[in-house]
Amino acid sequence: MDKTPPFLPADLVQTHPGLSLLRLAALMAEGGEADEETLDLMFEQMEIGALDSLSPPQMWAEMARGLMAPAPQRMVKALRECGVLEVVLPEVDALFGVPQITDTADEIDLGVLILNSLGEAARRQAPLAVRFALLVMHAGKADSPREHLPVHYRHMERGAPRIADISARFAVPADCRDLAVLALNECERVHRTSQMRAGPVAAMLERIGAFSTPDQFEALLQVATCDYFGYADKDGDTHPKVELLKAARAACDGVEAEGLDAEDLGMARARAIADAFRSERWAESA
Repeated sequence: MDKTPPFLPADLVQTHPGLSLLRLAALMAEGGEADEETLDLMFEQMEIGALDSLSPPQMWAEMARGLMAPAPQRMVKALRECGVLEVVLPEVDALFGVPQITDTADEIDLGVLILNSLGEAARRQAPLAVRFALLVMHAGKADSPREHLPVHYRHMERGAPRIADISARFAVPADCRDLAVLALNECERVHRTSQMRAGPVAAMLERIGAFSTPDQFEALLQVATCDYFGYADKDGDTHPKVELLKAARAACDGVEAEGLDAEDLGMARARAIADAFRSERWAESA
């Protein structure tokens, strides 16, 4: 019996059925929501084994295509609603229904946060590495102890091996993997940046590659911005803490590094940042 889904475009009929299924989800990210009939048919295809002989590296091209589409959140939403996300990305599927605290003490579903942040990344035409980081960087929060929710203690320790596993499983590009790990470790710290702490800000800039890997630094700031607006209760078009870090980085441009060891260079950058921030805390301790 022919099990080819009747909803597939003609150019997909000749491909592997699992790739056809993922391609359909990716195409949804390019326009249009999946209706119930389509989702049911996608579920049926998964149930009869369309994905069984397909390796994750083979899946990656379609996943990346959907992530880079104008509405990547629609691909993720469709994959979850038809049950495919639980099969191909269980680490992400498990985040739906898990609460995350916001800076107003309200809560947001982590799955919703991911969908919103991916939509924001598309709106800002962010590169693939940024979108991949937004998709996976919360992976360590899926099994946070219930008594701690909506706070996620030690989620970075749980998240790092999961991101490593996802990256290896799909054979994602190194820049995607590296940014996802950096975002896991630093994105929430970006959100907490304070202009009253020039020394820690200088150390943070060094740690996240503001001076050594500026492209990765800019990508992390994009991740933080999209995550920030993913909470859907923010005004304006810029993330105040990201703008603060950009100002701090700019303040360090005038610091002459030649002849300074790492400690003295860090101190010089902290003083330059303090001057730019007019940090009273730094002034009192200097």
